[in-house]
Amino acid sequence: MPIGALTALNLLSTAQSVATAVTNKPSLQAESTASTSFADALNKAAGETVSSMQNAEKLSVEALQGGADMREVVDAVMDAEQTLRAAISIRDKIVQSYLEISRMPI
Repeated sequence: MPIGALTALNLLSTAQSVATAVTNKPSLQAESTASTSFADALNKAAGETVSSMQNAEKLSVEALQGGADMREVVDAVMDAEQTLRAAISIRDKIVQSYLEISRMPI
């Protein structure tokens, strides 16, 4: 499995762990019934990130076999890179927020 795919899967795993931790709070479960929960939004974003990376990888393989245009490959890889950078930024902000909350006095 390519390194990019492993990074995306690690990101997805982290996002799902955070989403599970958020939704397991009893006080938050009642509030999230009316609208899309944070966990659902996080899982959707992580899924789109992985999908974007898989598309770029698929087009890269097709280009190596002579079946895809280089412009399409470059566009797909750049889109995947931008999506991954955004996902990593979101993950970093979530971790930073968690650490800041954990340092608050009770």
